[in-house]
Amino acid sequence: MGLANLVPGISGGTMLVAAGIYPRFIRAVSDVTRLRFSPASLLLLATVALGALLAIILLADTVVWAVTEHRWVMYSLFIGLTLGGLPLLWRLAGTPTRSLLIGGCLGLIAMATLTLLQGAGSGESVGGGRSALLLVLAGAAGASAMILPGVSGAYLLLVLGQYVPILASIGRLEAALRDGNTAAVWAEAETLAPVALGVLIGVVGVSNLLRVLLERFEKPTLGVLMGLLLGAVIGLWPFQRVVEPVIGETVIKGVLVTAENQPQFDRAEYPTEAFTPDARQSGASLGLVCGGFLVTLLIARLGRTSDEPAA
Repeated sequence: MGLANLVPGISGGTMLVAAGIYPRFIRAVSDVTRLRFSPASLLLLATVALGALLAIILLADTVVWAVTEHRWVMYSLFIGLTLGGLPLLWRLAGTPTRSLLIGGCLGLIAMATLTLLQGAGSGESVGGGRSALLLVLAGAAGASAMILPGVSGAYLLLVLGQYVPILASIGRLEAALRDGNTAAVWAEAETLAPVALGVLIGVVGVSNLLRVLLERFEKPTLGVLMGLLLGAVIGLWPFQRVVEPVIGETVIKGVLVTAENQPQFDRAEYPTEAFTPDARQSGASLGLVCGGFLVTLLIARLGRTSDEPAA
């Protein structure tokens, strides 16, 4: 689940479905937030949370490097991983109905609109702003999607422009802890504390809301999830590359890059530009899309169980 939430395209909820523990996880979170404690629920939540946290802390830096230096490769894979979630949700939805299709259209429109707004607002940089409110929103959005099958929390962070900044901050926190640099630990905590608050809000709110929606409005809810999943691909155009900033001309996060302040910007925050792929890149991209699609399908097959999210 931790690995899934580092990668735009894979849903943490899908991992829970694959492991056969999704319904129990939703019930456990819902029960704990209502102060209904039981040893089984606490053990389940602690185990999942510990595994996810370790994966995020240990691998965040590596994922940031891969996305920054090999963007088209990673995004091609992300597209395949994202689309692979559609058959899973379609199977969960069962017989198509009008409410399922309407929900799908609404989810698609919502995600497409969010992607276009993000592109218009912060297309000049890989990373977005870092206000506390936006970080709380990013944490809540990421955590909300984290427990929804087929919806990637990492992708929503990507759309909000917070994916690379948050992962880079986690990587720096790991290095600071390893080096025993207390000042650096506190500096990164200022960024990650609002994110943690948002995660708490998202998990508590969405787990309880999801339990109700899937019990009372299963078809339209799954339809919206499928629409969000399909719309996610719009923002994952792979053929973009990082552009080195031009001193005195490039603006990153509203700040003009100068020779003096250039070192303060992470490479992950540099602007990107679209490029035309050659035949080799196009073929490799298509292969990665197909490979990612198959990986998600294989993971979904592991979750062939009588326990479904609607339980």
